[in-house]
Amino acid sequence: MTLSRPLSRPLSRRGFVQILGAGTASVALGPRLAVARPLLETAQAEAVASAPAVSGVVRLSANENPYGPSPAAFDAMRGAFDLAWRYPDEAADALVSDLAKLHAVPEDHVLLGDGSSEILKLAAAAFTGPGRSCVTAEPTFEALGQYARAAGAEVVKVPLTADHRHDLEHMLPTGAGLVYLCNPNNPTASITPKAQVRAFLARVPESTLVLADEAYHDYTDSDDYESLMPRVAEHANLVVTRTFSKIYGMAGLRCGYAVGQPETLAHLRRQQAWDSLNIMALAAARAGLADRGHTERSRRLNRETRDHVVDALDALGCPVIPSQTNFVMASLGRDSGPVIAALRERGVQVGRRFPAMPEHLRVTLGTRPQMETFLRAFSDVIG
Repeated sequence: MTLSRPLSRPLSRRGFVQILGAGTASVALGPRLAVARPLLETAQAEAVASAPAVSGVVRLSANENPYGPSPAAFDAMRGAFDLAWRYPDEAADALVSDLAKLHAVPEDHVLLGDGSSEILKLAAAAFTGPGRSCVTAEPTFEALGQYARAAGAEVVKVPLTADHRHDLEHMLPTGAGLVYLCNPNNPTASITPKAQVRAFLARVPESTLVLADEAYHDYTDSDDYESLMPRVAEHANLVVTRTFSKIYGMAGLRCGYAVGQPETLAHLRRQQAWDSLNIMALAAARAGLADRGHTERSRRLNRETRDHVVDALDALGCPVIPSQTNFVMASLGRDSGPVIAALRERGVQVGRRFPAMPEHLRVTLGTRPQMETFLRAFSDVIG
């Protein structure tokens, strides 16, 4: 990895990979963890799916995956305890290698981050500043705009279209240093059609970076959506970010990454702290990446629960913006602030009030029992 310091490494990378495995039963648990793996996996999956929220609150506010990490990720983290005394260079190299194979790019096209949020901060530091504006949708995920303002940049907010797409026709003001596309978009759960995004990329000046945030990519099932990952080879000014926080259920572990051309990523690397990821997160990410069965299960359960919640909200007179994510945005026909407060009093936390859409409510999709709790409380509140 480019940022790795020169180290004497008596433990070879081959040996390291053998210890961590690829997220399978090859991880050595040791005598103190001599639990039958099938029983352990079952117990972990059931515990994550049914665990009560902190203080008895049903938390549907942060777009987290209620099914948690793969059981293999827990195993990998246990195996990584024995390496906690080492810097995470080899672990980072191993994950970069896995991601490069996944996306069919050279390893120097991958940059890891402490969650994809770190990548957003690096991009703002590298590509925005006084005289180099940051262009975002309104509403969208706010982090990049906050980072750009901290860098002294003007943040230009372009309202979404009436059907909740990025208004790409108006997202290229003169002097823009960076354009941020969150697709699928947070908080609306909507997508911007692939043909429009392709046309937009074709006319972006080379001096302007396009950062495509694909945190919710794995939840999409629309034929009108496509990842921009394959477009990186064609556009030196394109960076695509992904995260292990959503479909992989690792929001608390903090691991994400960017894919871009090496010369572009070099600008981000210069802004990055050394060893910003910890070895437990790296081990869990590799294991989760390899366990496709767990991610498919999370995707299926999310889709089934989403369909149920959408139908229930529609029956209550609160239609939902077509969702391609693990959350929904419902139209209330009234200010969402009092509804959010009333739900909180009933032990249900939902998304915050978004000033650009004050009569909409964002709700994360939890487990089916959690959503039944939400629906009962919501029905009571809207009366």
